[in-house]
Order: sequence, then C-alpha cells, then structure tokens
Amino acid sequence: MKKLPIGIQDFRILREGGYLYVDKTELAHRLIDTGKYYFLSRPRRFGKSLLVSTLREIFLGNKDLFKGLWIEERHGWQPGPVVHIAFNNLDYRNLGLESVISEHLQKVANAYECNIQGRSSKQLFQSLL
Repeated sequence: MKKLPIGIQDFRILREGGYLYVDKTELAHRLIDTGKYYFLSRPRRFGKSLLVSTLREIFLGNKDLFKGLWIEERHGWQPGPVVHIAFNNLDYRNLGLESVISEHLQKVANAYECNIQGRSSKQLFQSLL
C-alpha cells in the first residue's frame, strides 16, 4: 500500500517517494492548452501548491516523473524556463515584498544565466521575460 502524502506539496517528492497520487494531469494539460490567465482560488490546504508544482515539472520537461499518468504520452515534453515564486518561502515581512520579489527574480535570472535590469520588480520581471 502506498504512503499517504500528508503535507507534501512538491510533485517531485511525491512521485519519487512512492506516495499515493490521484492523477490530475488531464486537468493540468487542459489548463495548459486552454485559456491565457488563471486565478487559482481555493481554500488553504486544497492542493494549489501541488498543482503549481505539477505544472512546473511539466514545463521543465521532466517526463520521467509522469510515468503511468494520463499526460505521459499526450504532452510534447519540450523543456522551457520556469519562473516560480512561492510566497510561503519568502521572508517579505521584514524586508518588504518589493525587495524580496526583486531579489528572487535576480536569483532566477542567475540560474538561467540571464542579465536582467530594472529598479522595480515589475521592470525586472519584464526584463526576465
């Protein structure tokens, strides 16, 4: 019997750890193929972080994590850059939201070996894109 993924919000950890996973990849694929912008409005602890983590792994092209799931043979698996900002991990209360987002965007740019410029997080984000 598979372990229950209580408190696990990371798709990679869930799949590599052999935890029980209810396949929602068809819905994730539908989100990718339709629409332009989404606002994920769900109560706390209702799977938003796991969904975003799943989308991140899809966009990074990590097909091996999706073995046996609906999306495995239905997605192109071309890896692409991902900008993922998890506000639960950022200490913005002390430093201020603007500076923390700017610092995080700079780290993302460094990871992709990009040179970004701007004074505000908005300018940095536009430069990154």
